[in-house]
Amino acid sequence: MERRAKGFRKFYHRKREVRTARGRVGQTQKKNGKRRKQLRGFLWILPSFLGVMVFYLLPYGDVLRRSFLGAVDGRFVGLENYKSIFSNTAFQLAVKNTLCFTVVCIPALILLALVCAVILFRSKYGGVIKSAFLMPMALPAVSVALMWRLLFHAQGILNQWLAQLGIAGSDWMNGGQAFWVLVFSYIWKNLGYDIVLWMAGLAGISENIYEAARVDGAGEWQCFFKITLPNLKSSLYTITVLSFLNSFKVFREAYLVAGDYPHESIYMLQHLFNNWFRGFSFDKMAAAAVVESAVLLLLILLLQRAWDSKEG
Repeated sequence: MERRAKGFRKFYHRKREVRTARGRVGQTQKKNGKRRKQLRGFLWILPSFLGVMVFYLLPYGDVLRRSFLGAVDGRFVGLENYKSIFSNTAFQLAVKNTLCFTVVCIPALILLALVCAVILFRSKYGGVIKSAFLMPMALPAVSVALMWRLLFHAQGILNQWLAQLGIAGSDWMNGGQAFWVLVFSYIWKNLGYDIVLWMAGLAGISENIYEAARVDGAGEWQCFFKITLPNLKSSLYTITVLSFLNSFKVFREAYLVAGDYPHESIYMLQHLFNNWFRGFSFDKMAAAAVVESAVLLLLILLLQRAWDSKEG
């Protein structure tokens, strides 16, 4: 009996050791598999990371370094470059115009695109009309600038039409109207892009929700404010950020139409940077670029934080 008991205990312990060993092997294999997946994922993103490092982070680091150096001798000047740009009247004018342009354009573009997207989403020919709205994005900047020059020049097509109606024309690009011409240009070119983004958000809302609301007696306006708008919150953040970034691309048309020194109402930061670059004022340009990038990053982070707080 004792021999049988000892043999049984030995057999039990051996079996337990085998199970333990198998468990350890299984855990090791799982860990190795997890590490291989992590390594594979890292290798997939490595080219993108290197691209961002080479083409964005390293150049930005060099710009940050140059913002503390003199343009001629390259000696360390501390915060003198930053003091110089903040006291520069051209910089103050460019910041004011860029801020006004952004405040006016982005809300107008987002609201107009939302209205158009809702109408086109319910329309039978919405897809065709949406493609027509996207046409301005396919046009080269030079072609757009030539079109604006032909249309808004002092002797352009618009003034000829107004003259036929007995209305006095205006020099649209060299007066106070130049700002609104630039606003119109920005909205005209980016409207189709925002419409597509809004329509993508509308497509993600289930039609069953609307049907249930209509069964309960909800009207179209109630469905819009109680169902459509709340479900488009995730799209709103993306569209706002992209519209904000696209507002800095309007410089191409303004530069090609009005040149280096346009009317003061459309003298943007991009004009200032271009003129500083041509004048070899790399110290001022570097300091202004650092300030602008810091402000843009701060605004996006604040917008993200406000968005997260609303979602929570």
